[in-house]
Amino acid sequence: MSELSSFNITKRWPAENPDHIQLYSLPTPNGVKVSIMLQETGLPYDAHLVSFATDDQMTPEFLSLNPNNKIPAIIDPNGPDGKPLPLWESGAILIYLAEKTGQFLSKDPVTRYKTLQWLMFQMGGLGPMFGQLGFFHTFAGKDIEDPRPKQRYVDEATRLLKVLDGQLDGQDWIMGDYSIADIAVAPWLNTLRGFYDATHLVGWNELKNVPAYLDRFLERPAVQAGLNSPPRD
Repeated sequence: MSELSSFNITKRWPAENPDHIQLYSLPTPNGVKVSIMLQETGLPYDAHLVSFATDDQMTPEFLSLNPNNKIPAIIDPNGPDGKPLPLWESGAILIYLAEKTGQFLSKDPVTRYKTLQWLMFQMGGLGPMFGQLGFFHTFAGKDIEDPRPKQRYVDEATRLLKVLDGQLDGQDWIMGDYSIADIAVAPWLNTLRGFYDATHLVGWNELKNVPAYLDRFLERPAVQAGLNSPPRD
């Protein structure tokens, strides 16, 4: 596929600027990772809302880009060797955009791999565990009478927060310098504190570093813009 119009998804979500990165997303904790990264790097992009309310993620057009029916996904019309690159999974997209721009991922091998370590900490641990906690505390799972499922995720979320709190001791950001690790982790902290309203379950007020870390993150102009991109209908 040599042109953006060759991608079936553009039939449902036409590109406003075919030379820009096309973002297909929703302002969820995973979705805003990529919109924040795009804002931070200054890369021009078109933001297309994939509404869960209307099951947009299950349409043939969206599935043609991401068969896993999850947001976010992108098409970079100016990918490697000047060819369009379709990509999904938020962690993979963060790495790609960091390498494309040379920003927020150190070229030093040791620092690079340690940054990726913390990215995987979010992808494999903190995000899934917080999501399950949200299900049992905020969504349909709250009606389950057996307390054990919810407590399992409360305990694991509490443990993960303590790990993160230790890493932040004496520094503003997870790796010292702001990186894709922060862009991955902090949106989930924001959801835990805000949308899930679950901080009282996980010892938030006893944490030494995490609350101020989240506040620092939310003060960044690019973060503020990315949290609302694409705008909800």
